[in-house]
Amino acid sequence: MVKQPRTQLYQRDCLEAMSEELQPKSVDVVVTSPPYNLDIDYNTYDDSSERENYLDWIRDWACEVKKVLKDEGSIFLNLGSKPTDPWVPHEVLFELRDLFNLQNEIHWIKSIAIQQESYDESVDVTVGHYKPVNSDRFLNQCQEYLFHLTKEGDVTLDRKAIGVPYKDKSNVSRWQDSDDLRGRGNTWFVPYETIQDRQNQRPHPASFPPGLAEMAIKLHGLDKTDLVLDPFLGIGNSAIAAFRVGVDFVGFEIDEEYLETARARLGQQQRRLF
Repeated sequence: MVKQPRTQLYQRDCLEAMSEELQPKSVDVVVTSPPYNLDIDYNTYDDSSERENYLDWIRDWACEVKKVLKDEGSIFLNLGSKPTDPWVPHEVLFELRDLFNLQNEIHWIKSIAIQQESYDESVDVTVGHYKPVNSDRFLNQCQEYLFHLTKEGDVTLDRKAIGVPYKDKSNVSRWQDSDDLRGRGNTWFVPYETIQDRQNQRPHPASFPPGLAEMAIKLHGLDKTDLVLDPFLGIGNSAIAAFRVGVDFVGFEIDEEYLETARARLGQQQRRLF
C-alpha cells in the first residue's frame, strides 16, 4: 500500500508560525512565492508597502526560514515583476545576499514563441499562456524567476530527476549518459493552470503551477527530502506538488478563503490516489 505523506496546513502568519510549529534545521526544501509588492489584489494582504518596509519584511521571514532550514537544504524562491517595476526580484535577492548563496538562477517560462523550420520557410509556434502588455514601450512578461538559494552554495542536486532526452542520440555515448538524459538547464517551461471558481474568477491572483514546485523538489533530490515548507501557501500548489512526490509538507497561509481552496484542491488529489 502506498504511504500517504503527512500534510499540515495552518491559517497563520508565517513569521510566528515557523518558530512555533517547526524545529530548527528540520526542513529540507522551501518552495514559495511571497507577495511581490506590485499592488496585486489579494483578499486580505496589502501588496502596496513602501519598498523599504517590504524589503525589511522579506528579510524578517527569510531569517526565520534560515533557522528551520537544514544546512544542506534548498530554497526555491519564485518572484515576478511588472514592466513598470522590474527591480523587485533583484532587490529582494540583494536583500538576502548575506543570508544565503544564490546557487542557481532558474527562469520559469510561462509562454514562448519557438521558431521551427517547415520545409523551405520558418514558422513561429507559440505555446503557453501570458498576460498581454498593452504598451509600445514594454514587452509581454512571459517569464518569472525561480531563485535557488542555499546556505553555502554547495548543495548537490539530482539533475537527472528532471532531465530531458537527448535530441541528437549520438550525444548519449559522447557524454557517456547510459540513461539518455541530460540536465534540463535553467529554463523551465511550465504553463500555469487556468483555474477558475464558480464565479469564473481565478481563486488566487498570483500562483505558480504545481508542476513548477514538483520539479524543484525533485531537483533537490527525493532521497534526501523528508519535509517541504511553503510559508506563503496561497491555494496550495506547493502542497499538491509535495503530495504527488510523496513527501511531508507544512504550509502557512493568512487568508481563510485561500486556505479553504488549498485544502479542497489537496483533497481532490488525495482522493485520486487513495
